[in-house]
Amino acid sequence: MTATKPGAPATRSLRGEVDEHELVERCRQGDEGAFRELVDQYKNMVFALIARTIVNRARAEELAQDVFLKVHKGLPYFRGESKLSTWIYRIVINALSQERPDLAAASLDDDQQRDDRPRYQPVADDRAFGDLVLRDRLQKAIERLPLQYQVLINGHYMKGMRYEELAAAMDLPMGTVKTHLHRAKRQLRQLLETEYR
Repeated sequence: MTATKPGAPATRSLRGEVDEHELVERCRQGDEGAFRELVDQYKNMVFALIARTIVNRARAEELAQDVFLKVHKGLPYFRGESKLSTWIYRIVINALSQERPDLAAASLDDDQQRDDRPRYQPVADDRAFGDLVLRDRLQKAIERLPLQYQVLINGHYMKGMRYEELAAAMDLPMGTVKTHLHRAKRQLRQLLETEYR
């Protein structure tokens, strides 16, 4: 690996992605420009994951800032055994668990549903409105899942993370990730069929 001068832009792959090892090394050397690059590269992923669980936009933005503060403080300890995005995803999971302990403590084996929200009834057949209603129903149903299920659904289906990345980020065996993802889909389907029709 070639050392890069502080302030110099990181090498990009053929797909335009920044070489994460080089970027991390530049951050460790105190290059604030490198940290800005890191934030720019991962800010959409971090905010999207947080905003799917934290409805209040201002609080979601604060939490995203907290995540990047933790990333900045933790970079000297990042070992590079997993992808940087997986490590950041893990920090997001921890931040969400602290922010929403009610969801983090929910049993993943319990298929009982909370019944504290009214059922939603769509009022129009317009296709664009129907798509909006469907996304809204899906988002509301995802919010009702235990935090770990939310993280799995959002990571795998909304962000395209592979099972291996989820397993590493959540510090779970891959078989457990697959089982929990299956249960999350089943619980989500049940919510959509019964409470959010």
